[in-house]
Amino acid sequence: MADRGRRIVLAASDSESSEYMRSAWRQMLLATLPARYARVMGTDWSSRNEIAGDGQAKYVPNGLRVIEALLLEDFPPSDIVVCYADQLALFVGDDTRVVGIHAHNPLGITFATDVYAGLSGRDCEPVNAAEFRRLILHPALQRHKHHLRLIVGGPGSWQIEHKNLQDEWRIDCLVHGEAEEVIRPLFRDAAEGRPIPRKVEGHSPRLESIPAIRHRSTLGVVEITRGCGRGCQFCSVALRSGKSIPLAQIVENARVQAAEGADAIMLTTEDLFLYEQGPRFQTNTPALRRMFEAVAAVDGVRYVGLTHGTIAPVVVEPSVVEELSPVAVGRSVHRHPASTHPEHRYAMMFVGLETGSVRLFRQYMKGKSYPFRPEQWPDVVLKGMEIMNKANWFPMCTFIIGLPGETPADTRESLDLLHALKDAKWCVIPTLFVPLEETRLEKKQGARVAELTELQWEFFFTCWRYNLDFFRRNPWVHLQFNVGVPLYYYMIGRRLFGPSMKYPLLRFGHFPESFLRRRLYLDFTDHMQPRLRTPAVVPVPEHTLPSHLPILED
Repeated sequence: MADRGRRIVLAASDSESSEYMRSAWRQMLLATLPARYARVMGTDWSSRNEIAGDGQAKYVPNGLRVIEALLLEDFPPSDIVVCYADQLALFVGDDTRVVGIHAHNPLGITFATDVYAGLSGRDCEPVNAAEFRRLILHPALQRHKHHLRLIVGGPGSWQIEHKNLQDEWRIDCLVHGEAEEVIRPLFRDAAEGRPIPRKVEGHSPRLESIPAIRHRSTLGVVEITRGCGRGCQFCSVALRSGKSIPLAQIVENARVQAAEGADAIMLTTEDLFLYEQGPRFQTNTPALRRMFEAVAAVDGVRYVGLTHGTIAPVVVEPSVVEELSPVAVGRSVHRHPASTHPEHRYAMMFVGLETGSVRLFRQYMKGKSYPFRPEQWPDVVLKGMEIMNKANWFPMCTFIIGLPGETPADTRESLDLLHALKDAKWCVIPTLFVPLEETRLEKKQGARVAELTELQWEFFFTCWRYNLDFFRRNPWVHLQFNVGVPLYYYMIGRRLFGPSMKYPLLRFGHFPESFLRRRLYLDFTDHMQPRLRTPAVVPVPEHTLPSHLPILED
């Protein structure tokens, strides 16, 4: 069989399949770190994934497992194999008719990643891009391309079209969007040698079209919802109303993972608090608790992790984090000395804060604060952070720099909010605005790292100063950064980005605030107290106008 190949081969890159330290955060880093320095930076673990005895991948991204489950409804298991790049030659042969490749972030050009590899040079390719290119241009694919169809899909497939790489990489079909209701006929046609389209658009599927997976996903990913519906204009998922996966299917997917060696389950969602939601985003705390407890009770599951959530529901109903903490904190893989948990565990959830500017918030993402008004957003953020931190939830938060129309006044408002969060227990990731396809802002100009203002650089490096101080408390590590920062600026940074990054970068390097306070907006000496304070309570408006809710699409 190995000499002739399998009829259908599904593959994912090593970096997008990595389970290193059971950390989604570390996997995300691979779309930001320059490939040429991977060994020096200690990120060459990205290709050390586990392989089964027959050469197949032990785990791949959940999206590829969903495709596998759908194809198993039409093809026998002996026709289908799932592997990494290094094993392609074992399975791609004369009998191979279709190769399907998963693309989550193949070029590293999304919000949270685009800026970081560029700090090392304009042409510095991130690890994700290098690993994906190694997969898509594999010699086995080139050798057998004359008799097979190459299909690429996933959340990042748009990047390939955006960079006009479909023809160069000899991709027969790009699949955009959610693929459950388009993938089976596409693969049947490809396998039988019938014509297939150059591009296929998938749409939000019916709930019954989402199958239970058959084998283990990277990081033990188990989907609990699809869609969101809060209407943020920079996000395509936010324009689709949310739907919840049935509890029985969630538990079955967790069992499948545990049976194949996964001891950690990651509950994957665009917004945790939309699971089995009530009218107008009302949090269903009892349903959430039942689901958490059911997954934690699966034999073999030691850890339970979270992905995304919004902060407004925490302020509306603070008890939800306490209700979920026995599993979310007690079964977390994350530990930090600042946690009051007996084992210093903390829950980590991705939370999009995006801006401190009320004007930009109202313009681009007002549904994110519902049922609160846009002008209450800074108070919602501060109160939500206080509530989460007290329950040992230390979120990973994103802010977007360079939203369309951002002015210095908007940036200063974001800096004011950042200043008020100085002592929070969190990780804060500054990102650059990218006009993603299928969003309401897709035609807008993206932010460019080379054009950041001094205020924007101050925001960027103040965020990373916070992260360094909270997560890297070793004085030796701080000394390395303190010495390395001026070296980086004078050897690379000044040439690439000019003098506007100088003083913000020096804050990252712990230069004395008495020196920096006259050159930067924020003053971390005693001369300046935060302009914003955490309120005792954030009142929910008695009457919220219907226009405050976003327009949803099915």
